[in-house]
This record gives sequence, C-alpha cells and structure tokens, in this order.
Amino acid sequence: MQSPTQAFRTIYGKIRGEWKVAFLACLITGLIVHMPVLLSDIPNHDGLDSMYFDQNMITSGRWFLTVACGISSYYTLPWVIGLLGLLYLSCGAAVICEILEVRKKWAAGVCGGLLAAFPALASTFAYVFTLDGYMLALLLAVLSVLLTKKYRTGFLPGALCLAFSMGIYQGYLSFAMLLSIFAILMLFASKEEAGGAFGKMRTSLRYLWMGIVGAALYYGILQVLLKLQGKKLADYQGIGEMTSGAASVGGFFSTIKEMYLDFFRFSLKGNVLFQNFFSVTACILLAITAGLSVLFLFRKRKDWKNPLFFAIIGLAVAVLPLLTNIVLLISPSVTYHLLMRYQWILYVIGAVALVSGSCDDSDFCIWMEWTAFLGAFVLTFCYCITDNIAYSNLQKRYEKTYAYCIRLLDRIEQTEGYYAGIPVAMVGVVGDESFPVTDITLPVTYNMIGMNGDVLLYTGKNYEIFIRNYLGATLNILPPEAMEEVYYSQEYIAMDSFPGENSIRIIDDVMYVKTENVNR
Repeated sequence: MQSPTQAFRTIYGKIRGEWKVAFLACLITGLIVHMPVLLSDIPNHDGLDSMYFDQNMITSGRWFLTVACGISSYYTLPWVIGLLGLLYLSCGAAVICEILEVRKKWAAGVCGGLLAAFPALASTFAYVFTLDGYMLALLLAVLSVLLTKKYRTGFLPGALCLAFSMGIYQGYLSFAMLLSIFAILMLFASKEEAGGAFGKMRTSLRYLWMGIVGAALYYGILQVLLKLQGKKLADYQGIGEMTSGAASVGGFFSTIKEMYLDFFRFSLKGNVLFQNFFSVTACILLAITAGLSVLFLFRKRKDWKNPLFFAIIGLAVAVLPLLTNIVLLISPSVTYHLLMRYQWILYVIGAVALVSGSCDDSDFCIWMEWTAFLGAFVLTFCYCITDNIAYSNLQKRYEKTYAYCIRLLDRIEQTEGYYAGIPVAMVGVVGDESFPVTDITLPVTYNMIGMNGDVLLYTGKNYEIFIRNYLGATLNILPPEAMEEVYYSQEYIAMDSFPGENSIRIIDDVMYVKTENVNR
C-alpha cells in the first residue's frame, strides 16, 4: 500500500502537462476576473430570495440540483461556491483539451482562459447561489463525451454522466452535443483506419447512443421522482413542454427556422462574442487561422479526395446551429438567458484546437500559431473587461437599491397610522419616470440578464427580503394574489408614485405603497 505522498505523486505523474496548464489557466483566470463577486455579497433579484435555498427544483426538471449545490451548503457563500465552481470548471477545461486532443501548452492555456473569461460565466456568477451546481453539470456534460470517446463501451458511463448533468441543469446538453460533433469530425479526419469508413461510422454512433440513453435515463429518473414527491413539471421557462407531446409539423419547422435565426442573430449581433474593434479583430484572426488550418489539413492528408469527408463536414455545418440552440427545440418558449449560451465559446476554443493540432514546425505554421495565440489572448482580455463592467453595474444596482429602500422605509415608518405588522400592498417595479434609467453599462450588458438595469426590485417579495436582510426591518408585504384587487382599485390608480407626496396611503387598515409609474 502506498503512502498518501506516494499515491499523490503517482497520480500527479499521470496527469498530462497540457491538462495541468488548462486547469491552472482556467482557475487563475477565473480567480482574477471574477474576484469582485467572489469577495462580495452582491445579490441580483433572484439572489434576494435564495440566501438560503435547498435548490429542490424538481418541478423545473433539475432533480439532482439539490445534491450538487448541497456540497457547499444551501447558504449563499460567494467565496466557497465560486471557488468550488471554478475548480469544477477548471477540471472541465482539462477534459475539453483532451477531447479536442490539444497537445500544445500554449493552446491549452488559452483554452482554459477563454472558458473562464467568457461573459456567460459572469452571467452565471450573477446567480452565484447555484453556480457550483451548474459548473458540476458542465463538468459532467464534457465527461460524458470523453468517456464515450475513450472507451468502446464508454457511452454507458457517459450516458450516466449526461443524465446527472441534465438533472442539475439542462442548459449544458448543447456542450455535450457540440463536443460530440467535434470528436466525430476529428475521427473522420484522422488517418487511423479503425475498420475504414464503416468502422468510423460505428464509432460515431457511440455518441448517439450516449445521448439517447442519457436523455432516457434523465427523463425516467425525473418521472419517478415526480411521482414519489407528488409533483408535476412547472410552466417556468416552458419546461412543462417536455411532456406536452409532439408539436405540429408546421410548428416544428417554425422552431427549426427560429433556431437558425437565433443562432446567427446572437453570434453576429448578440454583443457578446465581440463588442469592439479589438474583439472583432481577434475573432477575424482566429477565423482566418482556423480556415487556413483546414486547407492545410486537406492538402497534407489529401482529404479532398474523399467525398465522404466533405459530406460529413457539410452535415456538421448544417446541424451545428441546431445543436447549439437545442434548448429552443426542447422548450421553444424559453427566455434565453446568457448563462444558457455558454456553449458558444466552444467555437472559439475549437478554432484554437484546430490551429494547434494541424500545425507542424514550418515557419508558416509557427506564424499561424502566434496569430491564433494573440487573437485568443486579446479576446480573453476583452471578455475580462466585459465581465468586470457587468460586475461594476451589479455593485451599483445594489447600492442604488440600498439607498432607495432606506428612503422608502423611512417614509413608510413616518406615515401616520403605521404600526409594526400592518399589511403593506406593494409591487416591485420602480417607476422610471420618478427614477430615470442611470445604467451607463447597457451598451455592454444589455444581453446579460441579471447584470444590467438599475435596481434589484421586481416583486413585493423582493422589497420584503431586501429590507429585512439588508436594513434590519420587517414589512408585512401582501402576497401577489392579494394584490390583484388592490392593484386595480381606483384608490391605488389615483395615487402618486414614490417619492410623490401621495405615494403612501392607509386604506381600510392596509398601507398602499405605489412605486411604479402607472396611470390606467
């Protein structure tokens, strides 16, 4: 039996150098870039209601989320959750490098950096209370592809990993799908015969079996747990559509069309992949070097003589936008948050992997590697700036909300007739006429849901929680169903919006607080 020191030394010796580089690059970049949110308690609107949350979201199809997030406790502890999430992500970076056969350390380093800096991760950090679970889901998704690739029957444990990944968060299914397509393309581009073209086709089918078995296992476990808990899928984000049956043929083709349109809209105009001259230039350089690498491989391996290879590439190009947007096929009515678009970074990482894997020691290839490295480095830096602009606004949202609630609470407590525990009728929207928009980051953050805007308040519950946890006072906010009658009453409609003189009134022993600008 080995001592702990010997065991660790043995394990460490089996870790490839590029895995270590990818892991450390991702972890260090993540710590540097996301430090503002790691060392702060800056909630967004959802975070207000999740300071302690058991993450039992089985009605959203996330039957394993409560276990995944339970490792760090159910309290919102940004440093613990963030560090654990970055460790999962860094392991995922190493796995991705192995799937894409990245063997050069410069490429492994920039792949890890890109993964840690992409703004979709910053958007996930805005929901830090669930970040560690989501990063574990991503790690399991990429592991499902690696196991399928490495072992003949690896699609079985791969399917298990995929099922548990979807059981945490379904958004990373596209990660597994895109990496599977990349692995298949690499298989057909390789010189290894593996039984010829038919052998490669059989090997490629492993990824299909992994996906089918994994999805079936996920769905089966979900249905069993729903039955045991006596619950059903909620309508939130259209998740209930998973069990609503097949859509009409017209609706299906309409969804397919929208998947393509959304892919190109977000890629070209989403203001995330590139936002300024530097990021656009970096993307162009990466695209050019990737294209040249493909031509170089064609000439070197004489793939242009193989019609089957062209057919495979054509098919892959056609289905990649669909697989990237698979969430729209599962749930066409979903509100597409940026944190669901993390898979777009795989195209950039794939370009880096393609350049590093195709180049030899010729001067031309060395120039291509330098160009790809500089392009990826600049893009990573641009993403870091974007992330911190978003974090800066998130901090300002908190400060504005704090100042606003102090003023509002003081007015409430000074209103004649107020007493502790009086029912308070309040909505969550802050009127933009009394308080005009002051968010100066919108040109950068408008697509980053959870990071943009001026305040954190969208519901009466938001007010109640913020005032209780950050101001130390308790308000008896009426539930939404009780607000319906008040909201449409003539008394409420006639009131001014806060901070107007008539914005707070007591009617029939209920305190009406009008914060929005509504004249109906």
